[in-house]
Amino acid sequence: MAATPALKDTRTLRGRQLAAHVTALTAPRPGYRPLARAIRTLLLDGRIPLRTRLPAERELAVALEVSRATITAAYDLLRESGYAVSRRGAGTWTELPTGANPSNVARYQAPDGVIDLAMAAPDAPAAELAAAFELAGPELARHAATTGYHPLGLPELRAAVAERYTRRGLPTLPDQILITTGAQSAVSLVVNLIGRPGDRALVESPSYPNGLDAVRHAGLRLTPVPVSEDGWDSELLHCALRRTAPRLAYLIPDFHNPTGELMSADRRAGLLRAARGTGTWLLIDETLAEIALDAPAPAPFVSLAHRGESEQIVTVGSLSKTHWGGLRIGWVRAGSRLITELAALRVHVDLAPSLVDQLLAKALLPGMDEVLRTRLHQLRERRDALAAALGRHLPRWRWRTPPGGLCLWVDLGAPVAGALARAARTHGVSIEPGSRFAADPGTHEHRLRLPFVREPEVLEEGVRRLAATLDAGLPVFTGEPGRPHWVA
Repeated sequence: MAATPALKDTRTLRGRQLAAHVTALTAPRPGYRPLARAIRTLLLDGRIPLRTRLPAERELAVALEVSRATITAAYDLLRESGYAVSRRGAGTWTELPTGANPSNVARYQAPDGVIDLAMAAPDAPAAELAAAFELAGPELARHAATTGYHPLGLPELRAAVAERYTRRGLPTLPDQILITTGAQSAVSLVVNLIGRPGDRALVESPSYPNGLDAVRHAGLRLTPVPVSEDGWDSELLHCALRRTAPRLAYLIPDFHNPTGELMSADRRAGLLRAARGTGTWLLIDETLAEIALDAPAPAPFVSLAHRGESEQIVTVGSLSKTHWGGLRIGWVRAGSRLITELAALRVHVDLAPSLVDQLLAKALLPGMDEVLRTRLHQLRERRDALAAALGRHLPRWRWRTPPGGLCLWVDLGAPVAGALARAARTHGVSIEPGSRFAADPGTHEHRLRLPFVREPEVLEEGVRRLAATLDAGLPVFTGEPGRPHWVA
């Protein structure tokens, strides 16, 4: 399937671009009210940038196969509600009314009384975090006499991350490590350094939404390849590489988010050869690589590369899934020259990561194996508890038990995930539909990602509320925005 053109910040949207995304939220030929609601939803979701010119009325009417009067009425409704503004001789531009927040700045925690089954983010290991604070305190006092700026990262932390890679089977030097403000920052930096607007980027579908958004917002054109219950289809993957010769490929081979699949060694080796043949940079997201529940934790992807194959492989990781999302520490592992170039780029974005967080991370890394032993045992119990709750309350749903990761990728049997997510909020549970993880708009509507990071009793009650939502019936979609779309 050809990739739908990404809505990128070129200041002007084309009719076919907007039409492709609108029809994923509405009927193929929407009326003016559903059309206005769809554009508003896309704007709040960040898929249409602010202060961007919308397509001319005639152009969008042709693309959607509706009357020009329908487009005129939809634009009028957007202007009346504050989501668009017209400039004489300059067309209609996107805007936000006072008090409206796009989803990437909205609250991304479920409000009181709502069970959060959307975020795949575990709680912090409290005892270890407290001990890390005690260790970091004196060091922070010592650093207080300095500027505190380390654009490449605190040297001691870079050495600790390099040592972790070496212990996992990939000899690494500190100058091959860049410390970032979480893995998301790492992905964004790499994509913006390597890619240029208009370049092709191969991505998985489904995939991590924030990673896909980073690629889209850099202006790259997505070439999706499927990840199914059988994992990656090597023939499709290699064919996509040969056919499009993408500038880069963003991949999650280790306990893939959201499916939990683990790429085999043979498929990794084949991917390395294929990418080398097309000159494609591989951006490997190993954020979940050590969340190994029923399989050994894999060696770093690049450790399988032969001589000459590792030059265009960049790895990102973080402490968000192994430890805590509130600890905003991630990293890039690459060649030392690329690390220097990334550091030069990051100075324009956030100058340097928080020194306090880096000192905490430095204190936590030596005890990482012990944290993982406790964490993995807890996650296995919670995965089993979620599966048991689904079996009791929603026996028609199907899933495959993943060998690692933090989620079940559930098949609902019908394309109702979006409607279920909207209705579930009124029953006190927050979920993310499968379409949020899609590279193509409108796909994976029959899927739901359900994390198993909460306590068993909370998972039980959350599933019970989902069952109650279905029993009450799903309302017709009104397109009303307001639900946050920040996803961990």
